[in-house]
Amino acid sequence: MNQKELRELIEFLVDKDIAEFEMERGDLKLHIKRGSTAAAVVPAPTAVIAHAVPVAPMSAPMAPPVAAGPSAPAAPAAAQADDTNLHILKSPMVGTYYESPSPGAPPFISISASVKEGQVLCIIEAMKLMNEIEADVSGEIAKIFVSNGSPVEYNQPLFGIRKN
Repeated sequence: MNQKELRELIEFLVDKDIAEFEMERGDLKLHIKRGSTAAAVVPAPTAVIAHAVPVAPMSAPMAPPVAAGPSAPAAPAAAQADDTNLHILKSPMVGTYYESPSPGAPPFISISASVKEGQVLCIIEAMKLMNEIEADVSGEIAKIFVSNGSPVEYNQPLFGIRKN
């Protein structure tokens, strides 16, 4: 079952006001449950791992970036201005992000790569299923917000695409 089929199934369940659905097909087991206020929820593993961000000690190593000069504050301001014009492609599910089709293979895309709508950008593994994530707009990859092998959450930004 691919991502498109899963979306269609969820839309069907919402349209028919079905609160809970369970399906087994071969080695695929699917359980969808939705509450009265939520649209459609696919159960995720109970242990959710947040991105770990290394924290530098609060001592002298922090001082050089502050004293870097006037160019340091200008760069983030320019980057923020560019970010407002980006189309953000978000994760449609909880899972593990992979930048290439298999270990050792080249990544699907890189920064500054041109992409077309429908082109595969990455894979998100969820419940032992490999889901290809496709570009929903054509443009140029300006930012990649996640690193290979890292966990992603539903609606988490994956890519910043500068539309053509």
